[in-house]
Amino acid sequence: MSKITIPELEKYLWDGAVILRGKMGAGSYKNYLFPLIFYKRICDVYDEEYATAMIESDNDEEYAAMGDNHRFVIPPEAHWNVIRNTSVDVGTAISKALKKIEAANRDLSGIFGDAAWTNKSRLPDELLKDLIEHLSSVTLSNEVCPADELGLGYEYLVGRFADDSGHTAQEFYTNRTIVQLMTELLQPKPGESIYDPTCGSAGMLISSVAYLRDHGQEWRSVKLYGQELRPLTASIGKMNLFLHDIREFKIVQGDTLQNPYFVHDNQLQTFDVVLANPPYSISEWNREKFENDPYGRNFLGTPPQGRADFAFFQHILKSMDPKTGRCAILFPHGILFRKEEQQIREKLIDIDILECIIGVSEGMFYNSPMEACVVICNMNKPAYLKDKIKFIDARNLHVKNGNHNDLGPNDIETIKNAFLSEESIEGFSNIKLCSDLIKNNSNLTVSYNVSPEIESVLLNINEEYTKWIESKNSVESVMKKLLHK
Repeated sequence: MSKITIPELEKYLWDGAVILRGKMGAGSYKNYLFPLIFYKRICDVYDEEYATAMIESDNDEEYAAMGDNHRFVIPPEAHWNVIRNTSVDVGTAISKALKKIEAANRDLSGIFGDAAWTNKSRLPDELLKDLIEHLSSVTLSNEVCPADELGLGYEYLVGRFADDSGHTAQEFYTNRTIVQLMTELLQPKPGESIYDPTCGSAGMLISSVAYLRDHGQEWRSVKLYGQELRPLTASIGKMNLFLHDIREFKIVQGDTLQNPYFVHDNQLQTFDVVLANPPYSISEWNREKFENDPYGRNFLGTPPQGRADFAFFQHILKSMDPKTGRCAILFPHGILFRKEEQQIREKLIDIDILECIIGVSEGMFYNSPMEACVVICNMNKPAYLKDKIKFIDARNLHVKNGNHNDLGPNDIETIKNAFLSEESIEGFSNIKLCSDLIKNNSNLTVSYNVSPEIESVLLNINEEYTKWIESKNSVESVMKKLLHK
């Protein structure tokens, strides 16, 4: 049986999306396609394992079906082939099969989500049968499609969905070139614990493993943790990790600010590496509870109701190991200069764990013109940066990719070299004393701190523009909720 090529795999996956795409909105078809692909994969791998066990046991069917021979148990009545041969009430049959597989495998509890498979007005039998037949056209066994390649295909599909779905992509998908940059700067090590408090489809956790693999280092010893607010997105994250052949992880569904899951002895669990792209500038959060946070996450101050960015930031700082902890966070650029958060920034600068702030091109957030920044914190900063912060202005480094911008490989290398260098690069990077920053209203705007003589005139304009963008996004969010009531 010949291996499927990456282009063939991508076409196969996207053609499955196209079958559903014309029948429902982009925000909906992922609910059905991702679970079905994962379902098909684990059934095909089960068959492959069964065939291997039959050869090993001289055709002993009882031995071949034993759970020890399989990564996941597939009850005979829940196998993909049974669904494929179902002609009526296909959605009901799928729903029952998925529940049986979850019941038979503790690791898969809740992984398929709660999609409305039995809604025939949305999923008539004919549509489901067309999709099942298409997915049946390729065997997703390890021999035909190794885990790393299927993982890449799944990431491709996640990215295509992001392109297709508009603003909602931000809820579960972070620009993968930014993720690669963040991972390259933190340089995860074998055996470390890695955490994403708003993990979406788990792209940042997967990137950490990919970094170790690419550098020829032991990657199975890393411990991955994530929390995600939306149940379906949390499920997609779990599937994504399994499809990348990653087994040691803990992804939970829940509100990180309201109810952080990773707690030990009434304290937040701490991690060596934290990577995050928190939802930007959300206004609907429990500020009053955070003001009296039992985990002390308001140690820099309580952010304004209209923007929870610094609530997530303080959660991340509290989640860093006090000796080895380091983090990379993708934030809207506004957190660097908004007046109402000045005192929080001043305290942040004063504790001297801010290592570097990188301004990146606008368009790195999906379907938003807002400029972004990557903030690097380190509990063990390099000696040359003690009481100092490095700024890198990489706004001009990007390549256009459809409706958003990406970082090219050379762009990532340029930023990484500037990050590692102990010298400033005129017009691109600069090192500032923390005391000077505090004297200047704790203004952390990257362009201003790299080229102040050029940017000081534009600072107020940038601030007002950022406020307008955030206000616009807030209004759009409210209107979206009202329209869906």
